[in-house]
Amino acid sequence: MPTPADLRPLLQALEAAMRAADLWQPQPPPADALASPLPFMVDTLRIEQWLQWVFLPRLHALLDAQAPLPGACSVHPLAEHEWSQRCPGAASQAVLAALLAIDAHLSQPASAGC
Repeated sequence: MPTPADLRPLLQALEAAMRAADLWQPQPPPADALASPLPFMVDTLRIEQWLQWVFLPRLHALLDAQAPLPGACSVHPLAEHEWSQRCPGAASQAVLAALLAIDAHLSQPASAGC
């Protein structure tokens, strides 16, 4: 059974894969871009920006606070759709594999926080 502690290495693997794929940015987007109310902030951020500046920090914060984790996750399909033409290649495949592992981990009942 996976535990919340098992998630941190998966998050670190995602960051490493994003860096290797040159999808990691040195500067955050403008504050107004991070204030979008839409899911994944699709109107203001690219998926890699959302992963870097929203998804990863929020999951790390939940782990640090020992707070309940999301009971399900399905980020991989969106990233796969977004990158299918824009970022083809082995580097983006490593990022997608990391996202698939995170989705699987968070979608298992042991990680659910109700």
